[in-house]
Amino acid sequence: MSLLTRFDRYPLTFGPTPIEHLRRLTAALGGKVEIFAKREDCNSGLAMGGNKLRKLEYIVPDAIASGADTLVSIGGVQSNHTRMVAATAAKLGMKCVVIQESWVPHHDAVYDRVGNIMMTRLMGADSRLVEDGFDIGIRRSWEDAIRSVEEAGGKPYPIPAGASVHKYGALGYVGFAEEVAAQEADLGFRFDYIVVCVVTGSTQAGMIVGFAAQDRAESVIGIDASGTPEQTRSQVRGIVDNAAELVELGRAVREDEIVINPDYAYPAYGVPSQETSAAIRLGARTEGMITDPVYEGKSLQGLIDLVGKGFFPADSRVLYVHLGGAPALNGYAGYYGQG
Repeated sequence: MSLLTRFDRYPLTFGPTPIEHLRRLTAALGGKVEIFAKREDCNSGLAMGGNKLRKLEYIVPDAIASGADTLVSIGGVQSNHTRMVAATAAKLGMKCVVIQESWVPHHDAVYDRVGNIMMTRLMGADSRLVEDGFDIGIRRSWEDAIRSVEEAGGKPYPIPAGASVHKYGALGYVGFAEEVAAQEADLGFRFDYIVVCVVTGSTQAGMIVGFAAQDRAESVIGIDASGTPEQTRSQVRGIVDNAAELVELGRAVREDEIVINPDYAYPAYGVPSQETSAAIRLGARTEGMITDPVYEGKSLQGLIDLVGKGFFPADSRVLYVHLGGAPALNGYAGYYGQG
């Protein structure tokens, strides 16, 4: 029985996302490890979709029940999350205020006018640029925005960065684990490893709880892209504990079931290394699969490097979870303008 039976869900996605066998990438990496991708980037018609919508499906019912008229959230300038909150608000007929902080030390001339932030503004959100730097925690600028909506006579519904420390923020990815199990039954095999990017934490945390119910949470390899791995791990731990209690998992999640690899976040959050860029190009040129320099490029880099190092035993089947985020590429023309 699903762990999510007791929770309301507001449909924002098309349904289960496809699993694609990445045959050419598999061959390019030596062919000993079979690489598959679960395409969360193709999950909706709402503003190019992505993993945040899976989370928001379990948050929206609470927002509606609260009587709110304005969704208020926060992210970086090229935030995928604020794009999806803006899209959700437009779909619901709500107002939207999003704080866009200067989380990335990157200064492309059009960085704050293209990609995610352009789409956010196009959907009618009040996008407020703030100079504060990167931090996955609760931010004063966000709390100020919530108050500003109240002072203007509105009723805000607060959604934290990445929807991660929201009470229901991990539920969507608990459901993801159940969805993968159903797809594995159709495929006739189980994946040995699941590779996913982690920053604010609730995507991996939800997976950990969902796969813990299947006694294989340790197969979820989180690739840190925050550059603040201790803070990220602490936040993931807290979200895991909250979600496990919420869905009545029935046991504590062990520390060794939370696997986060910190080796690929360099040189900083949102700044691609040469290896990140090489991974982005390899994914694009072998599979036509577009990844971004903030999140998916770094998790793909991690996957590629771990395959090369022999981390995955021969004949392993590895599921790379593509969380979306390609619009951010528009802000990195200095890196990728020539391909």
